[in-house]
Amino acid sequence: MLRKLQCAFLLMISMLLVVPQVQAASRAEIDAKVQEALSSLYKTSSSAKRLSQKAAGVLVFPEVIKAGFGIGGEYGEGALLRGGKTSGYYNVVSASVGLQFGAQLKAEVILFMTKDAMNKFLNSDGWEAGVDGSVAVATLGAGGEIDSNTAQQPIIGFIFSNKGLMYNLTLEGAKISKIDR
Repeated sequence: MLRKLQCAFLLMISMLLVVPQVQAASRAEIDAKVQEALSSLYKTSSSAKRLSQKAAGVLVFPEVIKAGFGIGGEYGEGALLRGGKTSGYYNVVSASVGLQFGAQLKAEVILFMTKDAMNKFLNSDGWEAGVDGSVAVATLGAGGEIDSNTAQQPIIGFIFSNKGLMYNLTLEGAKISKIDR
């Protein structure tokens, strides 16, 4: 049993080291996928579009790969939009231990609703959700509207896939760092 756990651990560590290199995308590829992800989100929720237009910054990770077998991890690359234009490229990385098996592909959008929240993110050296800033993960109600309390938070997160919003997910513990592209 211990041997199997060691093998699983080594496999996950290898995956976390290899996936970023395999997945490394160009600026043009990231920008195109970011726009696709935002279009998909806006089709699902008009509230998300209205909030994005008011946000000081919109951080989009169009493809976040999450996989695990006891030990899990996730990785994705994306872009920060300010004033509708790309102002930097970032990656998101996290690891977890617990009852988990399988893999999924999801998209994440984080809205920095205030200049203060945006500046804290920009001035960090590796921003960690839940530590450097609390992210209110939006859940959709009838007609794609989000809870009014969530809409008033300084940082709002959306987690979704091409099959609609996924519920009961968290961004806590995800570390976001600037990357060169």
